Amino acid sequence: MSKEAVLKSIIKSLEDDLASMEDAVKDAHVTATHEETAAKSKYDTFALEASYLANGQVKRAQEIKEALDAYRTLDLLEFTQNSAIDISALVVLEKDGAGQTTVFIGPLAGGTKVTCDDREITVITPQSPLGQHLMEKAVGDEFELGSGDTVKEYQIIEVE
Repeated sequence: MSKEAVLKSIIKSLEDDLASMEDAVKDAHVTATHEETAAKSKYDTFALEASYLANGQVKRAQEIKEALDAYRTLDLLEFTQNSAIDISALVVLEKDGAGQTTVFIGPLAGGTKVTCDDREITVITPQSPLGQHLMEKAVGDEFELGSGDTVKEYQIIEVE
């Protein structure tokens, strides 16, 4: 699997999210400003709630635009098996000895999931708990994440 294909998939996913969010913003704006949603009493807050929703969607659309800009200008670094993990690394992890998971270390849009070559890849950021543990580690390193009964053991299998 190539990182270029993963990057293109992330950009496509964000573009799709942005298009959906822009449609939602338009719908929420129409609802908030439509004459039929005008308050009929001091207890009628439908228009106000629609306005808050539209405002939140505008902010989310802006976040997606910022993420798109970051990914469109992202330099894909090359990593060797001894390289320290950093932004743009594609990392394969063994989790609790029960299977592998693949993550892409990105600047923004953590939690985005894409599929490349029949493999699901989750975008994580360096600020996330998993991202914090991965930064500066290399192939073969192991670490634990979680607390109490939810501690999971990870081993870094591959970095691209």
